[in-house]
Amino acid sequence: MAARTRTITQTVVVPATPGEGFDAFVNPRTHAAFTGAAATGAARVGGAFTSWDGYISGVHRELVRDRRIVQDWQTTEWPKGAAPSRVEWSFTTVTDGTKVRMVHSHVPTEQADAYRQGWIDFYWQPLAAYFTGTKSSGRKARGSR
Repeated sequence: MAARTRTITQTVVVPATPGEGFDAFVNPRTHAAFTGAAATGAARVGGAFTSWDGYISGVHRELVRDRRIVQDWQTTEWPKGAAPSRVEWSFTTVTDGTKVRMVHSHVPTEQADAYRQGWIDFYWQPLAAYFTGTKSSGRKARGSR
């Protein structure tokens, strides 16, 4: 029997260009700057990456500069034997900056609520703060994830 999963879909507008938004998710330096946590990786299809000091790991499956990112994605808390989830990002110019749409599919049901809130707390809020210059990062204590 296959594991039960959910899909999380969230959309935000950030005060940045699509290129800046795209870069925030594939450039380890920019990613670390907005999250306040170490990130690694190569911005190429098939390139592995980590973020949040190795808490998140994955592989870039599709990269369309300034428009779309598709990643296989999991955390150190991922259920043993579970396949990675998939995160799809799209970046669209809007009046106030860039609309970022994130679809996170194949999330283990028992973890979906935590990840839904985690995207807000650890990505959307710090990303907006990074682009507006209102604070240096979104880093919080590791146990608060």
